[in-house]
Amino acid sequence: MGFKCAIVGLPNVGKSTLFNALTQTASAQAENYPFCTIEPNVGEVAVPESRLPIIAKIGGSKEQIPARMNFVDIAGLVRGASKGEGLGNQFLSNIRETDAIAYVLRCFDDDDVTHVEGKIDPLADLDTVQTELMLADMESLEKRKPALEKKAKTGDKEAIQTLNLIDLAMTELNEGRPARNAQINADDRQAWRMLQLLTAKPVLYVANVDEDSAATGNAYSKVVFDHAEAEGSQAVVISAQIESEIALLSNEERTDFLEALGLEEPGLNRMIQTGYALLDLQTYFTVGPKEARAWTFHEGWSAPRCAGVIHTDFERGFIRAETTAYDDYVEFGGEQGAKEAGKVRQEGKTYIVKDGDILHFKFNV
Repeated sequence: MGFKCAIVGLPNVGKSTLFNALTQTASAQAENYPFCTIEPNVGEVAVPESRLPIIAKIGGSKEQIPARMNFVDIAGLVRGASKGEGLGNQFLSNIRETDAIAYVLRCFDDDDVTHVEGKIDPLADLDTVQTELMLADMESLEKRKPALEKKAKTGDKEAIQTLNLIDLAMTELNEGRPARNAQINADDRQAWRMLQLLTAKPVLYVANVDEDSAATGNAYSKVVFDHAEAEGSQAVVISAQIESEIALLSNEERTDFLEALGLEEPGLNRMIQTGYALLDLQTYFTVGPKEARAWTFHEGWSAPRCAGVIHTDFERGFIRAETTAYDDYVEFGGEQGAKEAGKVRQEGKTYIVKDGDILHFKFNV
């Protein structure tokens, strides 16, 4: 399990350059991190994880297998996409299948790259794309209402619940706000997700800047960050052009190149990690002589549910989880040292797994 993030934006904002950099990064990674093209516009990449090589070295593992995530390159949206302009309908449906949306916003001047709207204004670009998604959501909800209203008249509880959620969403959309602004009760969250609203998805703003602004950002990206902070969203600064160059370098060349630019790590790493955290995703590890592996789970999941990430049999026949905290594993030199120090715990079905836990599941099917 990982997550699938749609990369959206107007034409000529650097969206495809960014996606290509992601795919080049994946294909340039070591043999343990193969790039997988699931579809022509879907790229699977490894989630950067600094703890994995440390665990693998201590555990004497031959291979390192990171957690994975998918990025979906959505064709440039234009005004009227919700009505089928361009490739609108096809790609709007692709966005519905994703878990989050990364809005790529042009934050650079370049007379050689024409802007579809004729000016550089990242928030105006955001408004154009988001408006199309909001219009698509409104059309989708309006189509569902008649059948639900008929069911609701018979006292169907599920139909009544769904209609109430549609009303909540429409209130926001009619006021020009995305559906994610609606306040949803915990009991309604599953039904809310079933609406598959484009504008209910978590968002990440990607400020695509020029090469000289990669380390510090610029006036355009500041506007994007201020907007993200005001609405409680996340934003990252990336120079897609630099990222595409970094992706083709060796590890040693990459380090020197980043230092020369005043960067600690590639911007794509920040984008992936921020996107990973956007959905409250965390990582636990398994380690052995054959492989050390990172597994993705949602914050708050129990040990049996996390075991199910590996295989459903692990969850179905769960007995217990031998658990070592990452810091203890490192401090005491691995599993044996942690056991001798009394740091390996036997956790049962109610244990809530923590980020960085190293787990060994016991099960019986």
